[in-house]
Amino acid sequence: MVQVSYTIKNEEGLHARPASDFCKTANSFESKITVIKDGEEYEAKSILMVLCVGAVQGDTIEIRAEGEDEQEAVKALIETLEQD
Repeated sequence: MVQVSYTIKNEEGLHARPASDFCKTANSFESKITVIKDGEEYEAKSILMVLCVGAVQGDTIEIRAEGEDEQEAVKALIETLEQD
């Protein structure tokens, strides 16, 4: 299992387009990927769940990946968030 913290930098937070990009990236990996915010866990491969996170600029989320490609998954997800 790999888990990292990430502080949202995008001015609009994890809104529709970044959430869609995030889910697309998550779905390209076999690992089970979870987003955690304020103790609540959300399935990273579901656009509805990622939108439910409600992360805004300055919020810190945890990204957890469990599986064969967990390292690559977390790295790619952070890169995706950095692009937005």
